[in-house]
Amino acid sequence: MALIIALVNIVGWGLIPLTVKGSPQSQIAGMGIGASATALIIFLFTRPAIDAATWAVAFVAGMLWTIGQMGQFISYTRIGVSGTIPLSTGFQLVGNSLIGVLIFGEWPTAQAKIIGFIALALVVIGIVLSSKSDDQGSGNANAKNIMFLLVTTIGFWIYSSFPKLIAKNINPNVNGLDYIFPEMFGVLIGTVIYIIGSHATAVYRNKLLWRNSIAGIEFSIGTLFYLLSVKQNGVTNAFIYSQLCSVIATFGGILFLHEKKSRREMIYIVIGLIFIVAGSALTGFAK
Repeated sequence: MALIIALVNIVGWGLIPLTVKGSPQSQIAGMGIGASATALIIFLFTRPAIDAATWAVAFVAGMLWTIGQMGQFISYTRIGVSGTIPLSTGFQLVGNSLIGVLIFGEWPTAQAKIIGFIALALVVIGIVLSSKSDDQGSGNANAKNIMFLLVTTIGFWIYSSFPKLIAKNINPNVNGLDYIFPEMFGVLIGTVIYIIGSHATAVYRNKLLWRNSIAGIEFSIGTLFYLLSVKQNGVTNAFIYSQLCSVIATFGGILFLHEKKSRREMIYIVIGLIFIVAGSALTGFAK
């Protein structure tokens, strides 16, 4: 059951890059609307009893997701997409793994730590390989721009770790269904603040907003099952499993969005995805 839960999370997040269109502002605005609307429907049907502390932590975590996503969008313009994706994903993997091991006591034995960090290394290598491009125009990847991406990635670290924080330190009896609404409401407020701050409120009148709201639905459903996966598999394993969404996104982009790849790039992609799948599978033995 734990692996099935992780699979739904993988599919939900993997479909997002195949759905969104338009500017980054339009994408993030649509995702905020779609995600919060989905979470509201779930809330109205389940009517969970949730304490104020859990509500507040989930809300703040949702807002912090916006910081991480904003950092990615800005980094696309500074160091390019092909430069941003492996760095961002690598920062997230290493950060979430260290949080899980050092703060939440995951991978408790020496053997589990060895297996876990080997699995983590395989996934990071796979992501770097699968993002290799023949286009060398990767932008200005200097220390300042890399540090900016690292600092904004802290938003993703906290967002990914808060379910374990709630279960361990606040209320061990709640699950993802209970706090999906305050989390997605936080995402909505965070995206609105970002749009207003970037003077891009015109995106709310763009018809692409509603297409991008579908990506928000995918994000919300994927996140719900990520929350459940964290409770079943732990922060570290759940996050590493979630990176299998890159398999769906990569091949989906080639098959459905008709992205052009050279023979050399396809070789790197296939080898990289093999590393990602192998590392994710190995994670299951880090217990």
